[in-house]
Amino acid sequence: MSKYLRDELRNLKEYVPGEQPKESENIIKLNTNENPYPLSPKAVKAIEDYELIRTKLYPNPTNEPLCAALGEFYNLSSKNVIVGNGSDEILGFAFLAYGANGRKVYYPQYGYGFYPVYAELFASNRIPVEQKNFKIDITDYFGKEGMIVIANPNAPTGLALSKDEIEEILKNAKTAIVIIDEAYVDFGAESAADLIPKYDNLIVVGTFSKSRSMAGIRIGYALGQESLISDLHRIKYSFNPYSLDGLAVLAGKASVEDREYFESTTKMVIKTRENFIKELKTLGFEVFDSKANFVFTKNDIISGEELYKQLRENNILVRYFDENVLRDYVRISIGSDENMEYTADVLRGIIGNRG
Repeated sequence: MSKYLRDELRNLKEYVPGEQPKESENIIKLNTNENPYPLSPKAVKAIEDYELIRTKLYPNPTNEPLCAALGEFYNLSSKNVIVGNGSDEILGFAFLAYGANGRKVYYPQYGYGFYPVYAELFASNRIPVEQKNFKIDITDYFGKEGMIVIANPNAPTGLALSKDEIEEILKNAKTAIVIIDEAYVDFGAESAADLIPKYDNLIVVGTFSKSRSMAGIRIGYALGQESLISDLHRIKYSFNPYSLDGLAVLAGKASVEDREYFESTTKMVIKTRENFIKELKTLGFEVFDSKANFVFTKNDIISGEELYKQLRENNILVRYFDENVLRDYVRISIGSDENMEYTADVLRGIIGNRG
């Protein structure tokens, strides 16, 4: 840390991404919720057909082809869509637009780790909302003002609110902007996107990193009424108008249009998740009812830290959170059937040796 850093940022607690092992390591990577299936064939072709000579030119900052494809996918207009360099960037725009400089920002006590980081970075009035057994009580968000941000399904639990529950929050928090972060919604939860025409205080955020197998290309987006999208564009064009490159726009558009592939791969992830949950339960694990591409789980005969370490010794990398009650658990991403079968076998050996 240099002597020039602003005083108010010296104690900023940064977001810590999941470990990225070296490519040379023979690791089954189940710690950052990546999709085990390859990119859509149509997106692959779009990348292969991309004319490299175009890299000397700036991309169109409106990203209209991708916005139009997303608008059609969600039965909205392209004017209801903004895209950016991953959903984290989009969330940053939203925090800056609606939650900065002392404005109240409400988020679940146990949720996506970037929310408190952004809230501190943008000098929000941070208000983490307590949860009982990690569940979100929607009445805790009634009558609030400022900004509410909730991941649905939530992280790290995978628990999801219904669309009706989200609508109840919207009805009862009319003076607050409500951000619903749907990074994992395609794995079994209900999207709030079709509530957008009805509520002028709703922004739905999404990503291509999970269900569309594009974590390495970095595409995020937000959906909302035109006035809200205009707000976010104001922030984007004041920060980085060209945050999404031309290749990403074409690949993302092709992925959205390949609906059949998208639906088939998400169904396969869901099937693998449910089979893995059954295996965990036979081994005495407590498992939350995940609607995401991961499971949050613990076994009372072994600590979360020890389980993480023993899995690492068997070349399986999962996510361990060393804080409060989270440290009792590990979060395990859903990989291929082969990877999950191997993981279940390793867990069987770990638990068996303890029994």
